[in-house]
Amino acid sequence: MWGFQAAGASPIVLNKVVSNPETIATAIRIGNPASWKEAVAARDESGGLIDSVTDDEILSAYRLVADKEGLFVEPSSAAGIAGLIKKKSEGNLPTGKKIVITVTGNGLKDVQWVLDGAAAPIVVSVDVDRAAHEIGLA
Repeated sequence: MWGFQAAGASPIVLNKVVSNPETIATAIRIGNPASWKEAVAARDESGGLIDSVTDDEILSAYRLVADKEGLFVEPSSAAGIAGLIKKKSEGNLPTGKKIVITVTGNGLKDVQWVLDGAAAPIVVSVDVDRAAHEIGLA
């Protein structure tokens, strides 16, 4: 089993409490996890790993899963995807294995990252032909 923490809030990776955790991934912004021992036990018993991913890696995965799969997840849910991408880029993916990433956090939990990164909307008059032209359908 693999787990990924945000780099600014990665007490298990660092093996020490993080007093002021900082990350865009608010649901995993935890400096002293209540289930620390259980997470380490799951890692050890499965022969897995716990690593960290940066906020940039999280946001990249967040955008990728929206673009390629049409999934609107919160940044915290993109951490596992970011971790998989990181391990692939390092050449550290196991072969012949099924990989499952649990993505439970809906993007509506934390929409600020979408709003901050979105382009300004195009405003058109209430005209079907004009709207079709603006989105490339005419």
